[in-house]
Amino acid sequence: MQAFDSALRNAMLAACLALGAAAALAMGMAQAAAPGAATAPSFFDPNRTLQKPDMTGIKQIRFLTEDDFPPFNYLLSDGQVAGFNIDLARAICAELDVPCTIQRRSWELLTPGLNDNSGDAVIASLAINDDTRKEVDFTAPYFLTPGRFAMLADTTLKSATPEAIADRKVAVVAGSRHEAFLKALYPGADLVRFETPALARMALKSGKVAAHFGDAVSLAFWLNGAEANGCCAFRDGPFTDQRYFGEGVGVAVKKGNSGLRRALDYALARLDRRGVFAELYLKYFPVGPF
Repeated sequence: MQAFDSALRNAMLAACLALGAAAALAMGMAQAAAPGAATAPSFFDPNRTLQKPDMTGIKQIRFLTEDDFPPFNYLLSDGQVAGFNIDLARAICAELDVPCTIQRRSWELLTPGLNDNSGDAVIASLAINDDTRKEVDFTAPYFLTPGRFAMLADTTLKSATPEAIADRKVAVVAGSRHEAFLKALYPGADLVRFETPALARMALKSGKVAAHFGDAVSLAFWLNGAEANGCCAFRDGPFTDQRYFGEGVGVAVKKGNSGLRRALDYALARLDRRGVFAELYLKYFPVGPF
């Protein structure tokens, strides 16, 4: 299985840890964002008619997750698992009015846990794609990882359009989906390739490039952290073209478990419509990737 994809997952985890996010998260991340600091996205059709599905047979939901992907799932100092995915799982159970349990598993045991009936659903930022659909069924996506441009706070560039970026140096991770996106849609940009996101971010902070284009989640944590020190800000976007940035992540259930999948889809849409999803998003993403 994949969380987003393995390269992006590792980059996001490294960014969080390097910026001290793990320490902040271990203290609970209880404070919500200041007004206007971020805008919560919606991944659900606001015009869809919601009708609670038949809950017959769904007496509880046993969620499986992992514990090393902050801020989505991580361990507190007392050994309890926490994070965006964990709070979302609890909100789903409250919405459906069913009890739930949340069990930690190592990454490679999440899917087997569905197939051997030791768990009912996996909520661990699993990427929805052709490969993972062969193993599990998914709800509608509840999160995406867009690409975004970061620029110096005092840049004279007014936008991040292909015309504005033409002939400008843009830092990007070599071989990444972000490089592919720029090569296809920003042919005039002067791409400066780096081995890691950290090196690309430092090139931006030092003024060696006019912009950095990368994954918006790790960039959001960097922009809000001590390492960036207010140097930079998002400019335009987000960019969510599925050809480059994927279909997002969903809650996974065992193949053929359509009853639970429909119930989870209903709960996610209801949480979005009632503003609960937005509250959770702003709690964990004070500088939002969207």
